[in-house]
Amino acid sequence: MVCNADEGEPGTFKDRVVFTEVPDLLFEGMTVAGYAVGASEGIVYLRAEYEYLLPGLLEVLDRRRRLGLLGRNICGKEGFDFDVRIQMGAGSYVCGEESSLLESAEGRRGAPRTRPPFPVTRGYRNQPTALNNAETLCCAARILAKGADWFAAQGTRDSTGTKLLSVSGDCARPGTYEVEFGLSVNKLLALVGADEAAAVQVGGPSGTCVAPKDFGRKICYEDLSTGGSVMVFGPGRDMLEVVRDFTEFFAEESCGWCAPCRVGTEVLLRMLDEIRDGRGTQDHLYRMMQLGDTVKACSRCGLGQTAVNPFLTTLRNMRDIYTERLSAHEYVPRLDLKKAVAFSEELAGHRSEVKEE
Repeated sequence: MVCNADEGEPGTFKDRVVFTEVPDLLFEGMTVAGYAVGASEGIVYLRAEYEYLLPGLLEVLDRRRRLGLLGRNICGKEGFDFDVRIQMGAGSYVCGEESSLLESAEGRRGAPRTRPPFPVTRGYRNQPTALNNAETLCCAARILAKGADWFAAQGTRDSTGTKLLSVSGDCARPGTYEVEFGLSVNKLLALVGADEAAAVQVGGPSGTCVAPKDFGRKICYEDLSTGGSVMVFGPGRDMLEVVRDFTEFFAEESCGWCAPCRVGTEVLLRMLDEIRDGRGTQDHLYRMMQLGDTVKACSRCGLGQTAVNPFLTTLRNMRDIYTERLSAHEYVPRLDLKKAVAFSEELAGHRSEVKEE
């Protein structure tokens, strides 16, 4: 039974709150899950940057063992043996993907596995493995305590229950919020004090950028799905720069296994720079759309399949952030000869000389 606590999505910090405020709830959920699937070993794969939380979590685990809530014959039930250990992450974004996480947990380089087989068939050390995130395991414990009807009475028909949201950015009250599924973006913005938001990034960089015209959309699986990250951008933000930063993040975090992600993210980043510098044309947008579709369709894992979302969702919902930067010319040379010569002169340490014949 593995808990994915590699919370590496920019803008997400809800698991950190779980570990600092209600760690017992998480470990209870893991124990329940371990009993349900017949597992005797539980592993928390904890984000490398959360290492400072480790001493406190180990104390909680020791206390639970002393109380008979972990270890052998839990709560006096013969044969119910289950314990939890914590393994620190490798500091890589791609390790949040379940098969990469398992590779890392086994001591290898964190890179996606070819699937099938899936973890439920061959997971950690080739054993059947159930792998869930921290919030899901907390929900399992609360459902057993309060009943399935209590949980199902909240949210929408297709998205029952509540959702933890990590809200950050240009708002008066950032923080972690537990809300019912089905809450509109408008209502969330009112809750966090962001009445003048110019854009909201739902689901982290790999999610969807929502423009003001779509603030009536709802946070739920049938509309705006999110792992928990909600980033608010005020009217003073340069959204093209935001998209560029997100794309650079994915280019840096790509494991490099497959060419569509490894190469595609770098090419997209270079083309964004050209648009930012006033050297982009309508043809840029057309080719970037084609590139985005290729990267989504051909990448090996979820990182590459969502790495182009910052560009594609803003192009669909906020197209003006690109068109207002485009050159009026149909063709703009990619090579700036003067800049290239100046760079060469700097390296050489002297000016170029032009000889007249």
